[in-house]
Amino acid sequence: MQFEFTPRNCWEVYNSAKDKRKIEDLAARYLNFLSRCKTERETTDYVCQILRQAGFGEDPKGSKILRPLQGKAVFAARRGRKNPGQGAHLIFAHTDTPRLDLKQRPLQEQSSVGQAKTHYYGGIRKYQWFARPLALHGVIVKENGESLTLALGEKPGEPVFTIADLLPHLAAKQMDQPLRAAFEAEKMNLVLGHRPLEAPSRQRRKKEDESKDKIKAGLLNLLHERYGLVEEDLYSAELQAVPAGPALEVGLDSSLIGGFGQDDRVNVFLALEALTQSLAQEPPHTQILVFLDKEEIGSEGSTGAKSRFFEYCMQELLRHWSPETPLADLMLNSRGLSADVHPASDPDWPDLHEKLNAALLGYGPCFCKFTGSRGKYEANDAHAEYVAWLRGLLNKAGIPWQMAELGKVDQGGGGTVAMHFAKYGMNIIDFGPTVLSMHSPFELTSKADLYATCLAFKTFLNAG
Repeated sequence: MQFEFTPRNCWEVYNSAKDKRKIEDLAARYLNFLSRCKTERETTDYVCQILRQAGFGEDPKGSKILRPLQGKAVFAARRGRKNPGQGAHLIFAHTDTPRLDLKQRPLQEQSSVGQAKTHYYGGIRKYQWFARPLALHGVIVKENGESLTLALGEKPGEPVFTIADLLPHLAAKQMDQPLRAAFEAEKMNLVLGHRPLEAPSRQRRKKEDESKDKIKAGLLNLLHERYGLVEEDLYSAELQAVPAGPALEVGLDSSLIGGFGQDDRVNVFLALEALTQSLAQEPPHTQILVFLDKEEIGSEGSTGAKSRFFEYCMQELLRHWSPETPLADLMLNSRGLSADVHPASDPDWPDLHEKLNAALLGYGPCFCKFTGSRGKYEANDAHAEYVAWLRGLLNKAGIPWQMAELGKVDQGGGGTVAMHFAKYGMNIIDFGPTVLSMHSPFELTSKADLYATCLAFKTFLNAG
């Protein structure tokens, strides 16, 4: 009998030809998803498209309900055999990711360069965003309500954008500064163009034109010619600078996936896959996916986990499916997964993790019993009974898993949406694949972890 617990490498567990094909098939779909979904709106559109194709709709009396909110959050529920009062199985994930947002009045001209000013969103390391190709994604809503969706810098041959970095010959003072101070947020200005607006003719050029920002004027002229925009339209816009280009396979063995926004869109994708792969059989419990915005900035706003959106959806579900069931029964008897990524032990910085409680890339999805910081402040600390039930569930299914903390005690910390749903009394724990280079413009995940996590989500959703 084996008394010691030893995590298992997913590549060694899923080593049959059939498993390898399934791993590659899932990875191919994920690469496509990650390449096309770089904002909350794009992610939500993808989710709603897949769910509608699977028969989910907005009829509150139907057995498969879909509720999007503001193009940034989604609630999807599929009715199970058991009464909702016996609890649902829920997977929560977030659609947002750290990036650079354009300011509401972004356009400026400096030193013969047209730029867009940005305001970073979420926890980024600023230096990672300089001197790299960037794309512009987002939406602009005109005064008349007309909406324009943009994704510039992604197609072959299409120009990209960038933030210029300081040359080493003039960076002596900067290199002596602490990293936090060396890269100023107000200097993270996106290069948009360089060509001045051409005057109709030299004779018709007015004297006052000599003092105008002609490069900015040229950019505004392009925006008007191509999209019918004026500068004021940018006040009602949500534009994001994101890394340009597709997600890619990484490594000589193509075992890793590199791309932007894997925290936390990987869990949106895997939870969606798990649900759609489960549609052939009726589940014991009601299955619910909740994808939310604003996690990276504290889960605020109407589309974040602190909003009442989730609660309203649950109330509506009961009103049409089981009006005699108290909301408290549904909440208290439900089981949830806060599907969020976990930092893998970094091969170059292993000393930041406590070895016994560190996660490894390729060893399956990771349970994180608590997050928070210092003395577990602002953490959901999952109950032992729930942890035992979950590990028994995965062990019975033969799915590799691991458990870890977020680095050494007092050396960091962070939070997820788990604590916002634990307040309803439901059992919930953080659970998801491990990631290297988390919050960078090019995060890394293991294909084998994706496969094991998808199986784990599917097993959870269909558990009795």
